[in-house]
Amino acid sequence: MGDGLHLPAAASTLLLAAFGVLTLLPHSVVGKPVEEENAGSSALLQRVKRGWVWNQFFVLEEYTGLEPLYIGKLHSDMDKGDGSIKYILTGEGAGTTFTIDDSTGDIHAIQRLDREVKAQYVLRAQARNRLTDRPLEPESEFIVKIQDINDNEPRFLDGPYQATVPEMSKIGTSVIQLTATDADDPTYGNSARVVYSILEGQPYFSVDPKTGVVRVSLADMDRETRENYTVVIQAKDMGGQLGGLAGTTTVNITLSDVNDNPPMFDQRLYQMSVPESAPVGSVVGRIWAKDRDIGVNAEMKYSIIDGDGRDTFDISTDPTNLFGIITVKKPLNFENKPSYTLKVEGANTHLDPTFRHRGPFKDVTIVHVSVEDVDEPPLFDSPAYLIELPEDAEVGTVVKTVSARDPDAPPVARYSIERSSDPEKFFYIEITSGALMTVRSLDREEIGWHNITVLAMEMNNPSQIASVSVAVKVSDVNDNPPSLSHYLEAVVCENAKAGQLIQTVTAVDPDEPLGGQHFYYSLAPEAANNPNFTLRDNQDNTAWILTRRGDWSQHDQTVFYLPIFISDGEQPVQTSTSTLTIRVCSCDHEGNIMSCNAEAYSLPASLSRGALIAILACIFVLLVMILLMLSLRAHRKKPYLCDEVENVHENIVRYDDEGGGEEDTEAFDIAAMWNPREAHHHLAKMRQDMLPEIESLSRYVPQACKMHLCFKVSTLYPM
Repeated sequence: MGDGLHLPAAASTLLLAAFGVLTLLPHSVVGKPVEEENAGSSALLQRVKRGWVWNQFFVLEEYTGLEPLYIGKLHSDMDKGDGSIKYILTGEGAGTTFTIDDSTGDIHAIQRLDREVKAQYVLRAQARNRLTDRPLEPESEFIVKIQDINDNEPRFLDGPYQATVPEMSKIGTSVIQLTATDADDPTYGNSARVVYSILEGQPYFSVDPKTGVVRVSLADMDRETRENYTVVIQAKDMGGQLGGLAGTTTVNITLSDVNDNPPMFDQRLYQMSVPESAPVGSVVGRIWAKDRDIGVNAEMKYSIIDGDGRDTFDISTDPTNLFGIITVKKPLNFENKPSYTLKVEGANTHLDPTFRHRGPFKDVTIVHVSVEDVDEPPLFDSPAYLIELPEDAEVGTVVKTVSARDPDAPPVARYSIERSSDPEKFFYIEITSGALMTVRSLDREEIGWHNITVLAMEMNNPSQIASVSVAVKVSDVNDNPPSLSHYLEAVVCENAKAGQLIQTVTAVDPDEPLGGQHFYYSLAPEAANNPNFTLRDNQDNTAWILTRRGDWSQHDQTVFYLPIFISDGEQPVQTSTSTLTIRVCSCDHEGNIMSCNAEAYSLPASLSRGALIAILACIFVLLVMILLMLSLRAHRKKPYLCDEVENVHENIVRYDDEGGGEEDTEAFDIAAMWNPREAHHHLAKMRQDMLPEIESLSRYVPQACKMHLCFKVSTLYPM
């Protein structure tokens, strides 16, 4: 409700005069009288002919006069004009919005009325005797309707608006529909009848005046030329007539992209270079077929359609699907081919059938790739070597001659063996020819494979080194004789019968013939007529040792030695003789061994071998303890003299005085010499000139001998 919107003064006066008159309608129009509802409330109320009936009043909204707005007048036929009747007004807005003159019945509006806030008020009126307050007329209900005026302009409640439409759309393509809302009464007059028009945005767009649909009005609008448009739409009430109120809104229209532009390379010829050492998968360069479209309409797919490098290089699309990435597909070699030419095609991946006539949506360019020369290490004629060599090959045998060439220059490489690959130095390689030979004898049973790394170094550039693996398999030669395995001892029970199996023997051979092992067994020639045992070859690499007689006795003989001759089936045939030791043992009736020594017969039959071992161990421990005790006791009882044999003539006491002969008993104290500890107690008796020599002598006495009161002295008498 705009406060600034007012009708002309003359029109306002006429409307007030036309609708300010009280309208009386018949009872049939009003419906059931209100007084019938209150008939039982008072005995004074009788059904009489109605003297007043009101249906409704009409009043214009937005009255801005200084005086209260006159609504209408209530009047009863019983009013004689003497002021005896009192008019009472109740209901919605009574006393706050509407007032009544209780004497005249005139109704006024004391507040500004707005239909858009409240369109009607329901009021009740009654005429009473002013003195007795008795109702003279039954209470009657009436309505005050607020008559609309055009005081509200149309409004776009959701504006401003954002809309998109594909570029190159045809004329009449719908963009967006706008709806303006007018708060005025649509059932009364033209106050709420809205008409749309475009104020800004021609000639690109138009709007339907009745529906508010915005449409394209210019054909072939190109997004690449202009993408965004601002359109201003007006909605005007009163059917768009002069004096109607208007509201506007803004529509920001964006042209969305369609694939209407073919791609085009920015260069007809691309120059690229790549070093010949670039590994497979390395990126060579990037090309771009530009497309004025955006998004999926600009996405490309690249392919090499021709050229001598189509098998050497590959092309793919980057993650943005815009650029073509050229990569190395195969190893390059400057010496073989220094340059390549590629014919590359770039094409759109998403085509719009509507715009096929604008195609073709692809383009072609030429890419020239130059291979740069790089100083490369020597190249072996094979990526690896596998050699088989018999283990009996002579020292100096040439295993293999390896060859490496320098791709960049003719000079020959120098060869060597990486020492960590041949730590025991079985092989040697000639530095210039590359001949790999043995320098030690090979033994397959010790080392079956030798994995050697051969190095080739450029003569002009020692930093360029290549390596190759040489695997030498040492093949087997029948150079080891077979021998018995596991069992070199056997047992025959005293109660064994003739022809009884006492042992199954097998042989082992470190060699590994291709057809498998085949062993042949027999008794050695010196034991061919052995009267005690015989051998049976089972032809399955095993042999049985059988008895030839019975009645075995430990007292007769406890041990027998049986030489067995073994040979293998390979060439050259290898043979060996192994001796099987057979002991005669005492066994129970089930064949369990009880004893294998003759002296064991004096022991109880129930004494087992384990018990015998335990007894012997206890005896050994007791002997050791006795020896230790005797040794300690002998050590404690040692005499003072550490060595009776060497107790003289070891230490010499010298002095400068001439001896006094046998009668000189004060020259020295022989007891002090034998017992140094006593020397300190007889210092006063000794000669003063001998004191230093005796003390000096005590310095040379070993400490250990002092502790044991041992003192070795030899005296030298002057002649």
